[in-house]
Amino acid sequence: MEIKLLDVSHAEAYWALRLQMLQDSPASFAGSYEEAIKRPDPIGTVSKRLQDPESHTFGCWFHGQLAGTVTLVREAPLKMRHKASVYAMYVSPAYRGKGVARKLMDAAIALSKEIEGIEQLSITVVTSNESARGLYLSCGFKPYGTEKRAMKYNDEYFDEELMVLFL
Repeated sequence: MEIKLLDVSHAEAYWALRLQMLQDSPASFAGSYEEAIKRPDPIGTVSKRLQDPESHTFGCWFHGQLAGTVTLVREAPLKMRHKASVYAMYVSPAYRGKGVARKLMDAAIALSKEIEGIEQLSITVVTSNESARGLYLSCGFKPYGTEKRAMKYNDEYFDEELMVLFL
């Protein structure tokens, strides 16, 4: 298992995993598979994101296979630059239960502590996703609210718990 920051050379592998996460866990992500496959030049878009100096995507690799990802994004407005958000945490089903998610979160948290000025991280989790919620709590995130009916998928509503980690 190897955790490393992704760069443009990983865009195709990331895109393939992104499509998998949207199909495998549609209620866990704001984006949808149906929207994603209609995007023009998705590899180009991913490449641009992977070059953004305010966004850092970690990948976990097993024998050349991208098994999971997490993205850390610093807030852009001057008054909010003390904050960053964690997005797109996902581990492929074949690699779950191997500590991948914890290693990805540890990498994102460690990097956030190295970036000058970041004081807190935020993350949201669908309240029914107990394994993800447990991971975030074990990493030190604290709940501070719930957004009722935050997402709607196939006529079902999903609440999201809002969590913060003060560094």
